[in-house]
Amino acid sequence: MLAIPWFVLETTGSPAKTGLVTLFELTPLVLGKVFGGPVIDRIGPRRVAISCDVGSTVVVGLIPLLYAADLLHFPILLLLVALAGSLRGPGDSAKASMIPQLVEAAGVPTERATGLHSFVERTASMLGAAAAGLLIGLVGATNAIVIDAASFAVGALVLAATTARLNRVPATGTNEPTEDPVPYRDQLAEGWHFLRRDRVLLGMAVMVALTNLIDLAYSSVLMPVWAQQHASPEMLGLLFATFTGFAAVGSAIAATIGDRMRRYPTYLICFLVTGIPRFLVIAFGAPLWVVFVVFAIGGTTSGFINPILGALQFERIPAPVLGRVMSLISAFAWGLMPLGGLLGGTLVSGFGLTTALVACGIAYFVITMFPAVDPTWKQIERRPEAHAREEALR
Repeated sequence: MLAIPWFVLETTGSPAKTGLVTLFELTPLVLGKVFGGPVIDRIGPRRVAISCDVGSTVVVGLIPLLYAADLLHFPILLLLVALAGSLRGPGDSAKASMIPQLVEAAGVPTERATGLHSFVERTASMLGAAAAGLLIGLVGATNAIVIDAASFAVGALVLAATTARLNRVPATGTNEPTEDPVPYRDQLAEGWHFLRRDRVLLGMAVMVALTNLIDLAYSSVLMPVWAQQHASPEMLGLLFATFTGFAAVGSAIAATIGDRMRRYPTYLICFLVTGIPRFLVIAFGAPLWVVFVVFAIGGTTSGFINPILGALQFERIPAPVLGRVMSLISAFAWGLMPLGGLLGGTLVSGFGLTTALVACGIAYFVITMFPAVDPTWKQIERRPEAHAREEALR
C-alpha cells in the first residue's frame, strides 16, 4: 500500500512513474485472476494460494536486493512488479475460494465467515499501514519492502499449517485435484457464461470496478502526493491505519449481526458515508482532527460492504464453478485498477491535487449511488433458501 509507491516517489520524484508502476503491477494481477480460475478449480485453492505466496516472497524480495546492488533500473522494477501482480491475482482468488469449505467446516452463517474474513483483512491492513509509515520514516522505503517480502513467506507458512485438515473435510466446494475431462478453454468459458447470465453479480463487479479505479488513484497517487506536500509518511500511514482499523471494527460488527440486517439499504448507506466525504476533507484542507474523524466514520461503514458482497457471491455461485466465477468477478472488480495510478498521476499533473480530489470524490458518489435507481440491485437481499440453510446450522 505504501512502501513501493513511496519508494518510486523517493527515487524518481515522479507521480507519473508511480502511476506507471501501479499499471504494470495490476494489469497482470487482473489477467491472473481471469485465467487462474480454472486452475484453482482443477488443482485446489489451497495449493494455488500457498504456491503464489512463496513465489511472491522471491519476486518482491528481488526489488530491494537489486536496488542495493545498483542493478534496479526502472524497466527491471516494472518487470518485477508485473511478476508480483501475476502471482497475487490467482493467489488472492484462491484464498477467497476456500471460504465455503471453511463455512461448512465451522457450521456458521456465511455472513459471519465473510465478516470475520474482512475483519482479519482490515486489521492486517491497519497494522501494515501503520507499520509501513513508521518503517518508511525510520529505515526507508527500501527496507520496508524487505519486510513486505518476508511477510509473504510467513503468510505461506501460516496458511499451510492452519488449513491442512481442510483436505480431509467433505465440502460442497473443491480443494483436491480433480480429473476433469473438460478442456481448459471450455472451463474458462463456462465461468464467463454463468457470470454473464447473473445480472446481480455482473452489475456488482462492474460497479466495484469503477470504485476500485478511483480508490487506487486515491491511495497510490493522490494521498502520497498530499502527504509529501502537507504531511509526512508517518501521518499518511496513520490515516490509512485509522481507516482500516475502524473498517475492522465495522467488519467485526457485520460478522456478529450481518445475517440479521437488510443488505440493500445497508449497502447504500455505507457507500454514501464511506465515499465522497474522505475526498472532500482532504481537498478543502480540513483540520487534521476532522480528517481523522471522517476517516474513522468512513472506515467503520466500509467494514459492512465486503461481507455483504462476499456472502452474495457464495450464495449465488454453484460449488463446481466457484473458483473460475469468483476469479472472473474479482478480475472485473480489479479490471480498471491498472489505470488508477495513471488516472491519479494525470489528474494531479494536469489540474492540481485539489481538483483531482474533488473530481474523484464526485465520480465516486455518482457511481456508488447508482444502485439506488436500479431495481436489479434489490436482489442482493438474502435468498430464502440460504436463510433456511443457516437456520438449520444454528
